[in-house]
Amino acid sequence: MLTTQRRSLILDILRRDGQVIAKRVAEDFSLSEDTIRRDLREMAAEGLLKRVHGGAMPVAPELPDFSTRKSVSSEAKSRLGRKAASLVQPGQLIFLDGGTTTAEIARQLPRDFAFSVATHSPTIAAELEHHPTASVILIGGKLYKHSMVAVGAVAMAAISQLRPDMFFLGVTAVHPVHGLSTGDFEEAAIKRHIASCAAETYVPLTEEKFDHVSPCQVLPISGVSGLIVASDIPAAAIEPYRNLTAEILEA
Repeated sequence: MLTTQRRSLILDILRRDGQVIAKRVAEDFSLSEDTIRRDLREMAAEGLLKRVHGGAMPVAPELPDFSTRKSVSSEAKSRLGRKAASLVQPGQLIFLDGGTTTAEIARQLPRDFAFSVATHSPTIAAELEHHPTASVILIGGKLYKHSMVAVGAVAMAAISQLRPDMFFLGVTAVHPVHGLSTGDFEEAAIKRHIASCAAETYVPLTEEKFDHVSPCQVLPISGVSGLIVASDIPAAAIEPYRNLTAEILEA
């Protein structure tokens, strides 16, 4: 088998299974494990996958800082924000995660009835400064500047006192096998904690986050109520997620 053929098949396995186990692939291809490991090392050097003990995982795109992310996929984020905001009902308490997509949700929240918004992001709270009907609860704690959210024990304790009707969760990657993930351990922990307190959790997702894995898992896809996606994402990209328990909501 030619090297290019092996690599193409390895990438197919990675897309299908969400991981490559070197020993299993070597057996399937009737090749030595050393050959497969060499392929994986070279493919990792080219940025095609991420090497881990015993095999490989998909690579999540490098996440730019908060200021840079404001201009990424802005039109798609606006549509996702509009769809998410349409789920909010009068009198509810919703929790908004940090991030540029959730900032779009904040901008498009209903203005014709009253509800409450909790957030651990000062930038999200600022978006609601002039909202006429939203009551805002700002959670404090240690500021994780990369995402502009509060993390740590103080934030955890305050969030424990809340029971949101709905949590809009932000993540950096989603994969049908490895679930929803982000790049920081503490941030992943607080996202998971908010979801455990909320009655429902919805995740707005732009196209570039699909079929990737970031270092820290937040939740399996079975742990959320729905994924909010743009209606123009290719059907093939969404198909692996349709058989999972989370509802797919198109924006």
